[in-house]
Amino acid sequence: MDGNEAAAYIAYAFTEVAAIYPITPSSPMAEKTDAWSAKGKKNIFGQTVSLIEMQSEAGAAAAVHGALETGALAASFTSSQGLMLMIPVLHRLSGQRHPGVLHVAARTVGTHAFSIFGDHSDVMNCRQCGLAMLATGSVQEIMDLAGVAHLAAIKARIPFMHFFDGFRTSHEIDKVEEMPYETLASLLDREALAAFRAASLNPERPMMRSTVQNPDIYFQVREANNGFYDALPAIVEEYMEKISGITGREYHLFNYYGAPDAEEVIVAMGSVSGTVEEAVDYLNARGRKTGFIQVHLFRPFSLQHLFAVLPATVKKIAALDRCKEMGSNGGPLYQDICTAFTGTGRGVTIVGGRYGLSSKDTDPTQIIAVFDNLAKAEPKNDFTIGITDDVTHLSLPLGDAVYPDGARQMSFKFWGLGGDGTVGANKNTIDIINSYTDKYGQAYFEYDAKKSFGVTISHLRFSDGPIRSSYFVKRADFVAAHNQTYIQNYDIVSELKEGGTLLLNCPWEPDELEGKIPADIRRKLARKRAKFYIINATKIAEKHGLGSHVNIPLQSA
Repeated sequence: MDGNEAAAYIAYAFTEVAAIYPITPSSPMAEKTDAWSAKGKKNIFGQTVSLIEMQSEAGAAAAVHGALETGALAASFTSSQGLMLMIPVLHRLSGQRHPGVLHVAARTVGTHAFSIFGDHSDVMNCRQCGLAMLATGSVQEIMDLAGVAHLAAIKARIPFMHFFDGFRTSHEIDKVEEMPYETLASLLDREALAAFRAASLNPERPMMRSTVQNPDIYFQVREANNGFYDALPAIVEEYMEKISGITGREYHLFNYYGAPDAEEVIVAMGSVSGTVEEAVDYLNARGRKTGFIQVHLFRPFSLQHLFAVLPATVKKIAALDRCKEMGSNGGPLYQDICTAFTGTGRGVTIVGGRYGLSSKDTDPTQIIAVFDNLAKAEPKNDFTIGITDDVTHLSLPLGDAVYPDGARQMSFKFWGLGGDGTVGANKNTIDIINSYTDKYGQAYFEYDAKKSFGVTISHLRFSDGPIRSSYFVKRADFVAAHNQTYIQNYDIVSELKEGGTLLLNCPWEPDELEGKIPADIRRKLARKRAKFYIINATKIAEKHGLGSHVNIPLQSA
């Protein structure tokens, strides 16, 4: 399944009322919930979820608020501008300590331009709202940890925002181990749930809420919530330990990966986590002492749990943010890390950088550049990776391309035309292999904003174990170009491994290829000792009455 389905699966278990208004890339979470409800799927309470679509995301948040006021467990799904419209209500949810949960496929907020793709600019706009913020970095992590948001919200009576990277995780298909509803139900604090229901608005036990307060008490009452937030990290950690015991995968508020005596550490959250782990393994195998801290609970930010996993040997830290705050002295995570070390007396150098805005690809080569920057006597602060900044010159220089996990994976890349069925065929392929073989498969689909009739690139990986490479395939065992113009217009052949296979869909006969395929491309294929095949899928589709569905013969090939 993909990340959206994993989040919807968990949310459905704990939800009685879902209020929605669809927005890319979160829409499939609401669509799944709607479909399951219509088919009579039961949550852990033996009920079907009551779903209502409102006229905006502001209305969806308000409906969630209303349902929670009456003692029903409620949730919603959103992204980007939709989340922005919910902000006024989110302050109310936290102020009244309602156990609502938002699942957010984090997406770019429109600035100089709109973008449907992913980064953390939307969720970081909500730091002041008072919601606990839980980050996951893969489809399996969503399946394992999304339930923690619901369980801890009920026990602590604090609303949660569970977020993961839009498109990169929301639409990435992976093989996952599913969490049974019976297991989730066994973790629920029934007493806390009963207390929440008992405090609901009910005409049989009237009470007054939503008062207006004056200066004489507002400040004191606002501060009175501190104890509940102070207690929340321990509650989340407790549930993570229980989940770890069930799954065998270890989860904490902050997960450390790398050398126990690391001197250079990166701190980040979201889908970049697997990429950083690959870079850490690569560098440590070559004698470096590097590490990585993955943030799961971003709010409340627990210093106790952070320092519990940070090696005492660390001398330099790079905090990576997936958002840009204009005019700020650094991103949100960078500022939190700097604040964490204030007054500790530890002489640690801390720098911050940005990556992955609008789903800009982030690969191990870029992460190694961050570690190389840390290794300098005076590391560059306020840097970027993934782009060449020729205006303000903040980007780090890159070394030779590195693909740490390539040796244990088979990688495939399919260049299609939006609407030609390439993406659908690859989803079918990955489903067959994940469902009916022992292999692990990963699929990610790269679109341009036009979608139909634009270029689509399908990135597929297969392995004997779980795949953590959440970035584009850039060295493929197999490349397919489903439109003959692509081999001339795009640099497809350079991404082919030595001895790899290229498949070209074209109307040409073999004796025409020398005149049709440019000489530099033929030279590259020869030097790579590539296997080169052609197929006329259009002709085959017409012959068999398939119309424009060239994806069927191409998938077979």
